[in-house]
Amino acid sequence: MSRKADFVKSIHGMNEQDLTARLEEDKQRLKKMEFAHTISPLENPMTIRGLRRDIARLITELKLKQEQA
Repeated sequence: MSRKADFVKSIHGMNEQDLTARLEEDKQRLKKMEFAHTISPLENPMTIRGLRRDIARLITELKLKQEQA
């Protein structure tokens, strides 16, 4: 199974607090990664794109959970 499908399945089981914590953690990781990429290029810059997409998935799932509540 793909990494994306595994990620989506894992976030479906999380509650709002877990999603919010994971979202903040990933945002911090993205900032650090972008800063490191600015100073010296990353070996695989596509990881930045993947992390941005994961953040978007987390935001979407969080909004869905909040609408259901």
